[in-house]
Amino acid sequence: MTDAATLDIDDLRRWIGRREEASERATADLVRRFRATFDDDPGDVAVGAAAPRMLHWCLALPAVQTRALGSDGHPARGGFLPPVPLPRRMWAGGSLAFTGDIAVEDEVRRVSTVTDVQVKHGRSGSLCFVAVGHEIWSGERLVISEVQDIVYRAAGRMATSAPGIAPATEGRHCRSADTSAPMLFRYSALTFNGHRIHYDHPYVTQVEGYPGLVVHGPLQATWLLRFATDIHGTPPARFTFRGHSPVFDDAPLMLHAEETAEGLSLWTARPGGPVAMSAEAAW
Repeated sequence: MTDAATLDIDDLRRWIGRREEASERATADLVRRFRATFDDDPGDVAVGAAAPRMLHWCLALPAVQTRALGSDGHPARGGFLPPVPLPRRMWAGGSLAFTGDIAVEDEVRRVSTVTDVQVKHGRSGSLCFVAVGHEIWSGERLVISEVQDIVYRAAGRMATSAPGIAPATEGRHCRSADTSAPMLFRYSALTFNGHRIHYDHPYVTQVEGYPGLVVHGPLQATWLLRFATDIHGTPPARFTFRGHSPVFDDAPLMLHAEETAEGLSLWTARPGGPVAMSAEAAW
């Protein structure tokens, strides 16, 4: 088993500063599919109209061949991201600053840079955190600056929550989210995400030891940002989120929110369960 002693942190940190660029047009058809996935009306898809927030996670994605995927459905290690020799990879959290909206039919360019690599110790063993900065351009406009935190861990069955953690409180604002298998499958399709924990029930229960399909972190973040927008009336200028414990398709998921001095504090949780994801939205 790979542990901190065998992780060559100096070698992995050589990836800091590595850049990748990709571009794709934000087509009206993609906007329609995104809105349909979230049960929205088709809305305005005229050229130049504002596309929905978080659509950028569906654009300019790496197009890895199927034969190049690992056993978990993720692309093989190496290339742009450092070749961390820990098999389990998850999106741990991130922060976004919005300075504009992607315009329908604009060419959207993603400029990504590995900004940090760190090794830490957790309950499940060694953890490697990789931070990636992204600039999202719509035409000639920089519309999103983002930092994405990716965590790698060893194989093995992972506890669904740490013992002794209190159930999440109920927010002043509350609504349910659709964690059905079709919803998870469609979001995986939108984001070209082959990770099997989101759609392959035998794999996720028998190999990774979870009780059901895992709800995507970015999907939860998208729900929370949309929730914040509905409460406040306009989308936030800044949004941060952090995953705390996994949630699955076998129980309802609730979105919660409370007002703060800068905007809203938000979180997701199963009824009676701990916080799954926390977020802060500011205007």
